[in-house]
Amino acid sequence: MRAVAILGLPLVGGHLAQFAIGLTDTIMVGWYGVEELAALTLAHTVFIVFFLLGAGFAFAVMPMVASYAAQGDETRIRRVTRMGLWLSILFFALSMPVFWFSGPLLLGLGQAAALAEMAQDYLRIAGLGLLPALGVMVLKSYLAALEETRAVFLITAVAAVLNVVFNYALIFGRLGLPELGIRGAALASVLTHCVALAGAMIYSDRKLPDHDLFGRFWVPDWESFRAVFRLGWPIGVTNLSEVGLFAASAVLMGWLGTVPLAAHGVAIQLATAAFMFHLGLSNAATVRAGNAFGAGDADRLAKGAWAALILSVAASLLAIVVFLTLPELMIGIFLDPADPDRAAIIAAGTGLLAMAALFQLVDGAQVIALGLLRGVQDARVPMVMAAIAYWALGLPAAWIAGFVLPWGAVGIWAGLVIGLGAASVMLLYRFWARALPTFAATGRSLAPEAAPH
Repeated sequence: MRAVAILGLPLVGGHLAQFAIGLTDTIMVGWYGVEELAALTLAHTVFIVFFLLGAGFAFAVMPMVASYAAQGDETRIRRVTRMGLWLSILFFALSMPVFWFSGPLLLGLGQAAALAEMAQDYLRIAGLGLLPALGVMVLKSYLAALEETRAVFLITAVAAVLNVVFNYALIFGRLGLPELGIRGAALASVLTHCVALAGAMIYSDRKLPDHDLFGRFWVPDWESFRAVFRLGWPIGVTNLSEVGLFAASAVLMGWLGTVPLAAHGVAIQLATAAFMFHLGLSNAATVRAGNAFGAGDADRLAKGAWAALILSVAASLLAIVVFLTLPELMIGIFLDPADPDRAAIIAAGTGLLAMAALFQLVDGAQVIALGLLRGVQDARVPMVMAAIAYWALGLPAAWIAGFVLPWGAVGIWAGLVIGLGAASVMLLYRFWARALPTFAATGRSLAPEAAPH
């Protein structure tokens, strides 16, 4: 428990600081205008879909570096990290056209023309930040796997503070800069990601000079490239399955109108903040599991799994209490007190936070299970399980509850609860009933492509 907490809490802080970048955008744009907040909700949904899909390669680096670190193989550590950066650059190049032409895409999904145009304005600028954002994720995975977690936290915390300054200056036209509104929020995010990337690169180079990550960066290692790709793409698709469910819920919410969509945007930010605790613990579980996998230690793997799950349950209980007792206070932070829609947004958001309280335990359980499975480099079957849970169960349930019954916005979020609950059951079964017994008996992963320890 102590080892997982020491490793995981700085990662939680790092994720919260990274999340604060988007949160700052939401709060300040919400103060700027409700229509802009609704457009930002759509734009951020599109951006996060691509970010988490591309982050699959960064998440793949983490268990591989942890496993090689247990074996003392510094050459492979350098190679898989470098190829993770290569894959991130390639993914960025493929993603930019979608950001540039996102307006017609959003119109085709039934969004209002004015919101689609503003969202496209945001994405054409913010999309440039995908490259440094993915680079930061790879380097954070590399550092976390080597248990340099305090550096991960400090780098992202400094960047998040700077993002507040950038937003204040660029959204509202302060400090002698022009008032750019939603475009200013996009530019602030790009600058923030660049600062974080610079900090991660400088720290990695100075703290771990023997790895020489950026020396002869252009030289390929195709074996490591293929290994990171094989593990990374199913992780990215798994990320996409979950975030795609939430993205689809934003589209469904947009059909209900601007106020429900704005309430959804605020509630999803608060639910995501709680999720960052589970994600940080999941990363710690991945590192501990990857290290145990590399060392061939099944007992350590099992103990680390229990520790991560218990800490996740504790975080869930705290979030449940907060969501059920302080909804109006938390939602009000995001809104201008003089906004005429403030009361309606708070009323809608309160119901959504009650649903968010329902899925805290299962949301934490599914991401911890994913982290453990990634630690033993088992990603393809979990990818299928996630797709079934989120898209075959969660999304149809959201549509039925929201529009057929109809329960409106709360019904859409009830579908999220069903999808996350199904995922947690399937993924926990995969780890405890299949992956752990297989590793204990044979010393190998269920995944045939996993690197031998």
